[in-house]
Amino acid sequence: MKIRVGCEFQYEASWPTPAVLQVQPHQEAALRICQEAWELTPTLAQHFYKDMYGNTCQRIVISPGSQLLRYDTTVEVSGQADEVVPEATELPVEALPDDVLIYTLPSRFCLSDELSDMAWQLFGGLEPGWGRVQAICDWVHSNIRFQYGSSNSRTTAADICAQGVGVCRDFAHLGVTFCRALNLPARYVFGYLPDIGVPPSDNPMDFCAWMEVFLGYRWYTFDPRNNQARIGRVLIGRGRDALDVAMVTTYGSPRLVQMKVWADEVMGED
Repeated sequence: MKIRVGCEFQYEASWPTPAVLQVQPHQEAALRICQEAWELTPTLAQHFYKDMYGNTCQRIVISPGSQLLRYDTTVEVSGQADEVVPEATELPVEALPDDVLIYTLPSRFCLSDELSDMAWQLFGGLEPGWGRVQAICDWVHSNIRFQYGSSNSRTTAADICAQGVGVCRDFAHLGVTFCRALNLPARYVFGYLPDIGVPPSDNPMDFCAWMEVFLGYRWYTFDPRNNQARIGRVLIGRGRDALDVAMVTTYGSPRLVQMKVWADEVMGED
């Protein structure tokens, strides 16, 4: 299956503003890039690097005035839905790989220490393993209402738990937080998610956030926001929380005039 994904940002800047873009598919994602293109108007120098989590990043300096940043790619994916493995088991902390331990700790937006008591009261008595993680997703999906504009860049999982409303970023943060409170390694993930096999949304396409949980010596995808196996996820970035994987990080305050995101199945040869 081929999927066309991408995004466009239009900024107005008063002075040259350094920025880091993270919008390209992750190099370890299970996909093949068929073609990709950048459009930067006016033209800017780009510097590619991989961050400490293996995410693909581009460094630029946004020019004063109007700046268009556009990325477009077509990728080939398996066409299979997210894997569901009910028999996947939890590992005790002492058996976890060294590089996984960081994902058991609290982070800027995932305050697992603050929500620890609540997590153990809700999920501590459940059988460890896949079913307990799914119970966390079910609880977040049922108890948090989705609403655009209901949170901001400083909203934590604890805030969302208290106010009961958020966006997909917040659903993922809360799911990650509950998992970590139970000593389950969990990391925040974001990318493109087309409407394949589900009714199309009336809302404009946007980036999507979900989480990955470490069970039985590997990572599995869970999605507290949509709470169902989906087809066509295109992974962009992984990290402790959204702070590690912002799609655009600017060292200054340019004004975002417009943002567009697309993620659609490519039908036929066009």
